Amino acid sequence: MSVIYEPKGRAREYSELACNLYKGCGHKCLYCYGPRVTKTSREEFQKPTARKNILRRLEADVSKASKVQRKKSVLLSFTSDPYQMLDQKLKITRGAIKILHAGGFKVTVLTKGGPRAERDFDLMGPRDTHAVTLTLLNNAASRKWEPKAALPLDRIKTLREAHHVRGMKTWVSLEPVIDPDAVYKIIALTYPYVDLYKVGVLNYHPHAKTIDWAKFAIEVVDRLEEYGCEYYLKEDLRKWIPF
Repeated sequence: MSVIYEPKGRAREYSELACNLYKGCGHKCLYCYGPRVTKTSREEFQKPTARKNILRRLEADVSKASKVQRKKSVLLSFTSDPYQMLDQKLKITRGAIKILHAGGFKVTVLTKGGPRAERDFDLMGPRDTHAVTLTLLNNAASRKWEPKAALPLDRIKTLREAHHVRGMKTWVSLEPVIDPDAVYKIIALTYPYVDLYKVGVLNYHPHAKTIDWAKFAIEVVDRLEEYGCEYYLKEDLRKWIPF
C-alpha cells in the first residue's frame, strides 16, 4: 500500500496500521521525535503541509486492502497530528475518516488537538477510538513544552465527550513522561472515561536524565492498579521494572 502502512519498532506498540496525513506538525512540541524519524530539520518540520494527493492515495489503498486488513483500525497519526491547526483549514482528516469508514476500517485518532477533534465526532462511533496524548496539567508548563497544542484540560474535556457522550473507545498516551507527579494526577482525573493507558518514557531529550525511571515505573503501575485501569507499559519503560 502507498500511504497506509504497518508501523515498526516502538510505534508498533500503538497500532497495527497507520497513516500520516500531513508532513510535519505545527504544535512545536519540544520533545517531538518527528524531525528525527522523518530526517527533517526541526524548523522545516514545524511548517506542516498536506501530503501530496493524500486522500486520493488513501482511497486507492482502501480499495486494494484485504479482508484481514479491513478488520483493523488505522491510526491517524504517528509523525504528525491529525488535528493540528492546519487541518482546521484543509479538513483532510475528515475526508480520511470518511474514506476509511467506507472501506470498512475502524479509525483511531491520536491527537493533542483537543476541541479541534470534536468537529468530526459526528463521523465517529463505538467501533472507533479517540486517543489523546497527555503529559502535563499546568497550563504554563504545557505552553512551554507543547506551545501550539490544545491545553491539557481542553484535551481532557474532549476525551470525556468522546467516551461518555459519543460512546467511542478511548485511550491516553502518557508519553513522553516529563513530570511523574503530573502523570499520577492525570490518571486520577481521567480514569473514569479512559479505557486504556499507554505509558512510555521520554526519549531524545536531556530532561530524561532527571527522572528516576525505576521509581516511576513501580509507582505508575501502583497508581493504575489502584484505580483498576487497563494499561500497557511500553518496552522502554518495562525494562525498569525489577521483577
